[in-house]
Amino acid sequence: MPVRPSAVAAAYARLASVFPGLAVTELEAGQEPPTGTGWIRADELAAGGDALDAFLAWDDAQVLRDYGQRARPDVVASFGLHRYAWPACLLITVPWFLHRRVPRYPATHVSFDRAAAGLAVGRMAVRPAGFACLPGDPAATLPGARVVPDGEALRAEVRAAVAEHLEPVLAAFGPRMRRRGRALWGMATDEVVEGLWYIAQLLGESEERRAIHELELLLPGSTRPYAGAAAFRELTGPKGEPLRTRDRVSCCMFYTLRPEDACATCPRTCGSDRVAKVAAVAAC
Repeated sequence: MPVRPSAVAAAYARLASVFPGLAVTELEAGQEPPTGTGWIRADELAAGGDALDAFLAWDDAQVLRDYGQRARPDVVASFGLHRYAWPACLLITVPWFLHRRVPRYPATHVSFDRAAAGLAVGRMAVRPAGFACLPGDPAATLPGARVVPDGEALRAEVRAAVAEHLEPVLAAFGPRMRRRGRALWGMATDEVVEGLWYIAQLLGESEERRAIHELELLLPGSTRPYAGAAAFRELTGPKGEPLRTRDRVSCCMFYTLRPEDACATCPRTCGSDRVAKVAAVAAC
């Protein structure tokens, strides 16, 4: 008998076509998650201890290698969380954005190998624990489908799915980052928004505009536990051209290593510097 395609397979294939730096593999029923050098499960990160120490040692070594200096432990932890949470959020937001399907991934259902050869971000192995979709979606007949009534209900599913997955991970990283509550969920907000925004830019101008609109609806600024909004806005460039940017809720802490290279959406970046940075990126 032929294997029926999963509800999210097409979305992950599309993601791979525009962003080959991240590889996503869906595990078959009963298939054990991958183990060995480089692989770690999200629930192992959430447990803290030796597994989290080993995960952050990679970031510590990378900073020393690339910048010739050591970062503070809280900065290393911030980098480590970003490097996990950014692709983890895409597991949920990309199927939602492309096909209006929202998979659930408890921490036990995701494994990550960020040191995979030839991949800028890494590879993830996942086992969906059901998914939500809209009425009329052909995937509604697949095992694990749960139909919700409308777009807002599906957005609520996105927020719940991301929160379910990230909450235990944030709890483990928080003490090492010296952050709690709102500050941690501000980082989660930024990972959701900036990850999908980046992928949408790769998909083309019209998809970027659609993603901005969808993200503004997803995170309007009043959806706990998330802190802050999608917060997109336009700047005026040197030649009067419109430039898209957003106001980050959190700081990624990169300024502690290279203050002059702080990102364009950094809350510490002043208006004139932001225009210059966004214009430079747009010109590339």
